[in-house]
Amino acid sequence: MAEDVTDDGVPGPVVDGAGLRVAVLAARFNGRVTVRLLDGVLRGLAAGGVADADITVRWVAGAFELPTLARAWALGGRVDAIVAVGCVIRGETAHFDLVAGQCAAGLQRVALDTGVPTIFGALTTEDLDQALARSEGPGGHNVGEEGALAAVELVRLVREAGAGGATG
Repeated sequence: MAEDVTDDGVPGPVVDGAGLRVAVLAARFNGRVTVRLLDGVLRGLAAGGVADADITVRWVAGAFELPTLARAWALGGRVDAIVAVGCVIRGETAHFDLVAGQCAAGLQRVALDTGVPTIFGALTTEDLDQALARSEGPGGHNVGEEGALAAVELVRLVREAGAGGATG
């Protein structure tokens, strides 16, 4: 597949998810937003050519739990990529910084330690309005949809480098 080039000369992604198996992990906390992100992930995977039968969706309590479940799926050897979505909205305590930071670091660790592309699709926003703006429906900005396409592209790139994924 040839890469398209954007107006600014940057190569676009090559996205071909045929045959890929993807785990989509979603946090229940701030579920109003997470459901929208999940819808975006499913749209993105469909657009990337991933078959519905090759997508597994699992829910956890919150963003802090996403890395633990992501690690389990990565070590299980049954998926080529993981997309984790959740939403952490800043409050009046340091809880936001701890949860958001540990979620991001944990998911990065899963990817680096296992070689399974693991996408951080957890929103970290100041308020609900920002979260809703980043989780819009079809045609709008949706971090979940972007994460799904990034996952499909990253599997191809990792395989090209000679590593990664359940079938890589």
